[in-house]
Amino acid sequence: MIIPLIVLLIIIIGSAFALVVIGLRERQGIDPLAARLAEYAQRGEVASLEEIELSQPFIERVIYPAARRFGDFAQRFTPQNAVVQTRRRLEMAGAPRWLEPTLFLASRFIFGLLLGGVVLFAFTLSPSSNVFSFTSLLIIGVCTVVGFFLPNLLLESRIKRRQRVVLHAMPDALDLLTICVEAGLGFDAAMKKVIEKWDNELSLAFARVLQEIQLGKLRREALRDMADRLGVSEMDSFVAAVIQSEQLGVSMSRVLRVQADSMRVKRRQRAEESAQKAPVKMVVPMVFLIFPTIVIILLGPALLQILRSGIF
Repeated sequence: MIIPLIVLLIIIIGSAFALVVIGLRERQGIDPLAARLAEYAQRGEVASLEEIELSQPFIERVIYPAARRFGDFAQRFTPQNAVVQTRRRLEMAGAPRWLEPTLFLASRFIFGLLLGGVVLFAFTLSPSSNVFSFTSLLIIGVCTVVGFFLPNLLLESRIKRRQRVVLHAMPDALDLLTICVEAGLGFDAAMKKVIEKWDNELSLAFARVLQEIQLGKLRREALRDMADRLGVSEMDSFVAAVIQSEQLGVSMSRVLRVQADSMRVKRRQRAEESAQKAPVKMVVPMVFLIFPTIVIILLGPALLQILRSGIF
């Protein structure tokens, strides 16, 4: 009796998980119905709205709306502060704009239920294990908690990796900014040169700043928003120096030169810090992997001879 119920639970959880995954892959801002209507208009064909809607794929007609409704349902039970913090973390991770915080928060519950359901199903199929024992329930609970926190761990890893890329690229980018400004270009034109030169997270951040400036946002506000999205202290100091230089009338090239030298020194210090941490990190593999192998190679023949001699 319990096996059909567990199979039904797995099917329901898998369906909800598929809805969330497909919803995460959806690119908002492009209306498929409007695109299909424009396609019919280009062909010169006349069709009703119902015919156009039925001509769409099943995923766009059924799966995508169901994923949106699932995200809206999850938003009702999510505090607004958690939604705001999740949106900021998604921006820091460089996630696409169609990835909504509600879908990400809902995916945490789906991952937890899915992993817990899979482990529960595995225990049910095993003839030698008792599903209702304390050990089995503990393992199922731990797997459910791990699945719940897994999206958070992946997001944090993405944020740290993006911040490392930005920190590594900042000194070279500031050098190019300094050279361009000293050559007579404006700050916006210098950022455009950085965008043309590299294709990394920092150049993408500069490109978004230029887009926001072209749309009418003030430069200082666009730079502050970029610093907030990256979450890097060095970028905060750089943006503060640029804004202060703009407001006080200080030479931009001099400010950029000082910032570039400072970033280069900090990058060298981070490299030296990583080099100092290397011996400590090598202790664990040496103790558990290298030393036992050496002991076996050196003392193994002697131990075999002692055993053969019959002393013990």
